[in-house]
Amino acid sequence: MEKVLVNSDKYNGQYVAIKSATDNTIIGSGNTPEEALNKALRKGIKNPFLLYVPDEGIVHIYYVS
Repeated sequence: MEKVLVNSDKYNGQYVAIKSATDNTIIGSGNTPEEALNKALRKGIKNPFLLYVPDEGIVHIYYVS
């Protein structure tokens, strides 16, 4: 199963904080994880979910054994 957490090119190459893995409301973003986290914390979100949105055209390969 695949879920798109960030559906916007606006955040390519940035760190993004969302409310949770099940609620992908973006509550902070920045060039560093600290920037995204601090923006989320200032909005009162205690445990945001942080992720990195790669630049367009970057391929990620995941292997699970």
